Amino acid sequence: MVRDGYFYGVGLLVAAGLVFWLTSWPWALVPVLLAAFFLWFFRDPQRAIPTGPGLIVSPGDGLVTQTVRIETPEGPRQRISIFLSVFDVHVNRSPIAGTITGVRYQKGKYLNAMNPASAEENEQNVVTVRGDGCEVVFKQIAGLLARRIVFAPQMGSVIGRGERVGLIKFGSRVDVLIPAEAELRVKPGVRVKGGASILAALPIADGARS
Repeated sequence: MVRDGYFYGVGLLVAAGLVFWLTSWPWALVPVLLAAFFLWFFRDPQRAIPTGPGLIVSPGDGLVTQTVRIETPEGPRQRISIFLSVFDVHVNRSPIAGTITGVRYQKGKYLNAMNPASAEENEQNVVTVRGDGCEVVFKQIAGLLARRIVFAPQMGSVIGRGERVGLIKFGSRVDVLIPAEAELRVKPGVRVKGGASILAALPIADGARS
């Protein structure tokens, strides 16, 4: 479990005890139920990380809402968008093994994460990872309810595929920008799990290159 779960959960259980002591047990049910929700929301399950060259895994749990080719200043890319509801695990993981070569925080709006405009206009943290013979960018995007993005590694950190890197509190979205030549393994409407679900695979020749 993420540390925040204990912070919220224990605090609410203490509040429930005080309410029970000062009033009666029915009034204490609300903070108890809220404590149970937060302990469940901040769960951090173990995941079996796929092995093999060139695999790109999902940085978060949720529903794939879009796969599209886009143009960037660095050239053509494919973008995979994943929506995280309040019922999904919100721990984020690295899509590939490599070195963090860029971390950029951007202030912005709190549009509904299902809105395509949220990809550019919402508060977000943009992370670039170089490894597996390619460069992958993933965005932690705040949503309508999300008000805090957490990212632990620093610039230059070496991370593993599927390694935990942070979380987005409450409903949110993650976008992954991958090389144009990568072979997609998902499509809109598919549910994915962070660190465990394969989003795409690079051609073997590229994936095997150091």
